[in-house]
Amino acid sequence: MANILVVDDELGIRDLLFEILNDEGHTVELAENAAEARALRAAYRPDLVLLDIWMPDTDGVTLLKEWSIAGMLNMPVIMMSGHATIDTAVEATRIGAMAFLEKPITMQKLLQAVEKGLNKVVAQSVLAPRAAPAPAAAGGHWPAAGTPAATGTASASAGLPTPTHPAPGDLAQGMLAAVAGVLPGGMAAGAYGAVDAGLQPTQPFELDVPLREARDAFEKAYFEFHLAKEGGSMTRVAEKTGLERTHLYRKLKQLGVDLSRNKRGGN
Repeated sequence: MANILVVDDELGIRDLLFEILNDEGHTVELAENAAEARALRAAYRPDLVLLDIWMPDTDGVTLLKEWSIAGMLNMPVIMMSGHATIDTAVEATRIGAMAFLEKPITMQKLLQAVEKGLNKVVAQSVLAPRAAPAPAAAGGHWPAAGTPAATGTASASAGLPTPTHPAPGDLAQGMLAAVAGVLPGGMAAGAYGAVDAGLQPTQPFELDVPLREARDAFEKAYFEFHLAKEGGSMTRVAEKTGLERTHLYRKLKQLGVDLSRNKRGGN
């Protein structure tokens, strides 16, 4: 997935954005002021930046302008603020910001803006070689302005490898294997292939137990199946299962579901 830099002086906002974006499989770096943002921008070459406007040392618009003048605005930047005026938003857009999010930021608007920004990165990186073919930047990140690669030769993936997931049949077999003990005569796997042991639910069902224990065992297998199917994305699992995200977290912890092994790339 992508490398995303979040710049905000509010600890609660940073933690919330980290949780949401990390659940989506992204690598997230956090900065609480412009000084930290400069250092992380240079060290990690983020694919996208979420930048707060009002910060104590240097405000976000000033930092955005600084990057623009220095030729370092070669990644999408999404501005954030709870008190910005229309003039401020217009100025940020004129300087080069891709979008503006008003606080409090809803998860839906955040994910839509991030997806749009990353799609723009991919589109630019795919089209660039057609204009001037040249070796892609090392590590799949955007090259610094002024370099040969910066004139139109970013990596086709731009640091966004396509995640690989088991085939639907593999995931289905894992669920079938888990529920076979509670259906009359069991359920044959049929044409389904071998199951990745790291993804299939491992808790068998027992009938000679209290109803609550049997129900908990089934629910654990059910959520493990959907976590595996959705690559560990809590957002999509919440949508698939019809549970509110906070309630889903509590439910998974109550059932003892190991969330760490279901996240893409171990995140």
